[in-house]
Amino acid sequence: MIIWIASYPKSGNTWLRTLISSYYYSKDGNFHSDLIKQIGQFPEKRHFESFNYDSKSVIGTTQFWIKAQEKINQDQKIRFFKTHNVYGKINNNHFTNKKNSLGCIYIVRDPRNVITSLSNHYELSYEDSLTWMINHKKYIFDNRDGKDFGNFQFISSWSNNYKSWKIQKDLPIKIVRYEDLLEKTYAVTKEIIIFINEIAKNNLKIDTNKLRNSINSTSFSRLKKNEIKEGFSEAIFSKEKKKMIPFFNLGPDNNWKKILDKDFADKLSEIFKEDLNEIGY
Repeated sequence: MIIWIASYPKSGNTWLRTLISSYYYSKDGNFHSDLIKQIGQFPEKRHFESFNYDSKSVIGTTQFWIKAQEKINQDQKIRFFKTHNVYGKINNNHFTNKKNSLGCIYIVRDPRNVITSLSNHYELSYEDSLTWMINHKKYIFDNRDGKDFGNFQFISSWSNNYKSWKIQKDLPIKIVRYEDLLEKTYAVTKEIIIFINEIAKNNLKIDTNKLRNSINSTSFSRLKKNEIKEGFSEAIFSKEKKKMIPFFNLGPDNNWKKILDKDFADKLSEIFKEDLNEIGY
């Protein structure tokens, strides 16, 4: 059965996966780069290799979303998967269901900070990043050779992405604010571990030493140093600069109040006003 780690892109999903993978997939809680590979992404092309999907169609894999998850779950093991996909359906093809999923941890981040992170990662202007974030039909994929849309993800808009997981009634869900995880890392991570153990029904107690090691070894400064030394698998290549764009860029220093000019910040605050008030931003 699958436990989803869901989010809109550039919202802290990777950091959350480092915390969870170091706690559940190491003996002592100390993170190393291979651990994050224990939490893959869904969907990816590898999940559909045994299905006859139309690789030239952007939505060719969607009819096999559930069948691929059923195949993953054949051994009845509990697995974590990262996703940026909305909770919903395309052409009546559901992304997931309660037969294949145990629950979800959804990490949400202030959209005014998401926009600066998107801008850096995808080399977009702030205006283009905003267009990304309010596009209800937005999707992402890795189709560099133009031959296969096997890892298509329908992310929709920032608001729709968050709401789709929040309002669904099929799965137990824990919504985590990135800012709370940053400010109260131990307390919030402990809550996440408790939630995971409850839905997994494993009756495990919190290993406080392991949890502290997980937190200490996945601090932003540690992850950034590791990327400089070893690289990072989710960093992407800059066509303009002809080098890799650092994945761990500003971290805690990504503060829209210090980065965005007032007019643009006011514009964002108005566009996302309803969600900002609801989430407590």
